[in-house]
Amino acid sequence: MTTARPFDAEAFQQFEQTGWARAAEHYDGAFGALTIQTAGPMLDAVDASPGTRLLDVACGPGFIAAAAARRGAAVVGLDFAPAMIAAARQRNPSISFQEGDAAALPFDDERFDAVVMNFGLLHLARPDAALADAHRVLRPRGRYAFTVWASPDLAVGFGLVLSAVEEFGQIDVPLPEGPPFFRFSAEEEVRRTLERTGFSAVSVRQLPLTWRLSSADAVFDAVSRGGVRTAAVLRAQTPAALAAIRAAVRHGVEAYKKDGAFLVPMPAVLASGTK
Repeated sequence: MTTARPFDAEAFQQFEQTGWARAAEHYDGAFGALTIQTAGPMLDAVDASPGTRLLDVACGPGFIAAAAARRGAAVVGLDFAPAMIAAARQRNPSISFQEGDAAALPFDDERFDAVVMNFGLLHLARPDAALADAHRVLRPRGRYAFTVWASPDLAVGFGLVLSAVEEFGQIDVPLPEGPPFFRFSAEEEVRRTLERTGFSAVSVRQLPLTWRLSSADAVFDAVSRGGVRTAAVLRAQTPAALAAIRAAVRHGVEAYKKDGAFLVPMPAVLASGTK
């Protein structure tokens, strides 16, 4: 079982919100083509179809919300980052987006047929509370699904960056502490947590995503610009350490070159359950 150390949840949430104000403009170019790959499997997991009342929590620029709307679902998107909500509204003017806290959803009980969260759980100060509130706003027999990254030994992009920081820089830098980033990469932890929250028919599987990149520097650039926690770790390094980290990540990515592109394995964990 994963046991998290006590930390200041409000300080961590403020850190994430501030970080997304900086990273939002880079997210699409950094991770968009990768994270959108989960849309089909995730929406299948919640049976999204015409008329489904669907809530996309931590919606970011609205990729999953837009995919659900194309299926005919009645979609609401929510995110705690104003810059992300602005981007989602600009991209998808026909979909309703609003700011809000995933752990205190501004909706009545049993309002939605489906709730989804695509990689958002990683950025929440209170992930267990977010799961509980998703359960609250679902109708009986409603479906919930979320994705997170697989562990860094499998999600190669993150593994390369973290290994390079450990070897050439300082991994323990003074940042607000938060929940373990890879907590829900473990199937046992996912099942235990969802079942404890009240979900049944829990399913956990791995999605074999591939990050297709045009440059060996693209992984470093994406993580340093389009993320929050790891980006902050990178910003805390000395210039010499940062240059060594970049070079090490570039070298690691070069091993995945094929047909003029770099195909980096980035599997995700897809979890779902029924209220």
